[in-house]
Amino acid sequence: MAQAMPQLTEEQRKQLEEKLRNMSPEELREFQKQQCIFCQIISGKVPSKKIYEDNTCLAVLDINPATKGHLLLLPKEHYTIMPQLPDKEIGHLFSVAKTLSQLLLKALKVSGTTVFIANGLAAGQRAQHFMIHLIPRKEGDGILDFQEKLVDAKMRQKVRAAIENKLNEILGVKKEVVNVPEKEPKRNIPEDKDTENNQQEKNQEQKNDQEQKKEKKGKPKKEASPEPPEEPAEEDVSLDDIASLFK
Repeated sequence: MAQAMPQLTEEQRKQLEEKLRNMSPEELREFQKQQCIFCQIISGKVPSKKIYEDNTCLAVLDINPATKGHLLLLPKEHYTIMPQLPDKEIGHLFSVAKTLSQLLLKALKVSGTTVFIANGLAAGQRAQHFMIHLIPRKEGDGILDFQEKLVDAKMRQKVRAAIENKLNEILGVKKEVVNVPEKEPKRNIPEDKDTENNQQEKNQEQKNDQEQKKEKKGKPKKEASPEPPEEPAEEDVSLDDIASLFK
């Protein structure tokens, strides 16, 4: 593995900051490249589980995955954020991402993939090397579950209905999906004229409940039914096992 940078003294830190301020963009980029763990993965100095490689990019398995099969797609040239990449290289990366996404669906038999980019510190970027995450997804897995906070239920229903109608049109299916808003649960609020009757009904229900409890106390307790056997735990899958699926 790559060696960690030695702890700097206060004087050394100030000298380094001064040196960085005086660097040209090209010199700064070269300095970042020398310190970048992902550049060392690309060069082979740090071992990884490679899934795909060409002259422009490299895809490896994440060693701390969000789900099994989580891939990192890295440009071989060092870029910190997306605006630094040439358009041609971005196009190639997303073409590869499309192919890898299809491989994940087929190899891992998942329902979908999340193609994710953290572009900048405010967006959650922690690495100094630009990358595309490809995360296998299953229904209800709870990964990146933030849609409830971003989009309300009515808007999601409208978008879903519009997408389904468009798909049906493309596939030639004569079926129109209508956006039906969710019904709010009915509230049991009695009207003033029925308040007395409702109170009498509640009193009668409480009386019936008390009588049923008395009857249950007099009956012998039934033996508890045996609990069903626990399902076997899901076997751990190593990075080697996942990498072999793509060969």
